Amino acid sequence: MDHSRWISAALLCTAFVAAAAASEAKTKVIVLGVDHAAQLVAPADSPAHLAAFLARADPDAICIERSPDEFARNSYYEFTYEVQDVAVPFAREHGVALCPVDWQPSAEDARLGFDLDLSSVPEIRPVSGYQQFLSFPQPVQLQRTLFHADNPANTQRIADWAETPAAKAGHDLPRRMYLYRTFLQARRLASAARARPGSTVVLIVGEFHKRDIENILSADAGIEIVQPSTLGHPTRSELAAAGRPGHHAAIATFNLLGVQADTGNMAQAYVAAALKSLAEHGQTHETRLLEARFARLTGRMSPREAIDAYQRVADQAGAETFTWTGIQDETRLDSYFDPFGNLTVRQRALLEIARERTALGMPGQDEAMRRIGSELSARKAMQLAAYWDRHIAQSTKK
Repeated sequence: MDHSRWISAALLCTAFVAAAAASEAKTKVIVLGVDHAAQLVAPADSPAHLAAFLARADPDAICIERSPDEFARNSYYEFTYEVQDVAVPFAREHGVALCPVDWQPSAEDARLGFDLDLSSVPEIRPVSGYQQFLSFPQPVQLQRTLFHADNPANTQRIADWAETPAAKAGHDLPRRMYLYRTFLQARRLASAARARPGSTVVLIVGEFHKRDIENILSADAGIEIVQPSTLGHPTRSELAAAGRPGHHAAIATFNLLGVQADTGNMAQAYVAAALKSLAEHGQTHETRLLEARFARLTGRMSPREAIDAYQRVADQAGAETFTWTGIQDETRLDSYFDPFGNLTVRQRALLEIARERTALGMPGQDEAMRRIGSELSARKAMQLAAYWDRHIAQSTKK
């Protein structure tokens, strides 16, 4: 008997059995529905919660809400803090594959359907409507938890909307595009899962897409849908390990310097903890400005005391810049949440002085804005003037 042939045949048979078993192994797919950037205002849905969840899930791939073309250009939606500031850094730090799964219409199709380019930000963002500054004005938004979207009741309204055609067919494009977009997200997620049989794939996506994606994939024999909440909430030690100074800077900046501050809706202990963490890593002029702004907004510092604190920062900050701004287009003055987001720490201190002096009815603030504007590009100076005029107009109405 030719034992070598028998061994070869046995090994070949074993290989076929292993390959068949691998092809039959289901890929675990975990769809975490998020509220974009809500991590910056909700203590129980913080950046550390998301990072700790990813560590506990231990995925072989993380899929994100961005189309492949934009992702290849290192481009993200400006308001998806959870993607570019948490998920992508986590994946790169831990050697996890990234899979962009989104779809968006071409600029030509967007103009045809909506009469505008969906990805183009106007020179001056509107007070309300599409491309307005992002804020979370409702107290309930601060109570959001990591697994909020696991409860179908929390996203029922979008399911109802998706299933109900607009009263006029000519107004139905947003719903139809949502359905098409979500379907393609599901197909790209399925492709990522099929490429990794027997593994775990996590998708981080706007919560309104979660249920439809799961419904589309539910009949796929190679996929096992796993609810994020079955992994359990992160422990205190896991949260501590997942926290990063950049997260704390973003929490403080978003709540204290952006339009969120105008809502009066702030989880004060959450912001205070972020400021404490930043100070523990070393006091800077940035942290001193943020601490003064926090004290002013929480009533622990008078306008005149705040002016003195800001002036000390302005006198000493030099060319120091902020740790995190959320800005993608450096030629603009604004970010997606702050009209004045692209100022240096010194310039921002001078602007805050002007804000407090205006509130006290003191003259000369237009001249202060012109001085700041003289240090900026023409585009930024124009935006500074426009947003300052808006601030004055809104302050007058109060």
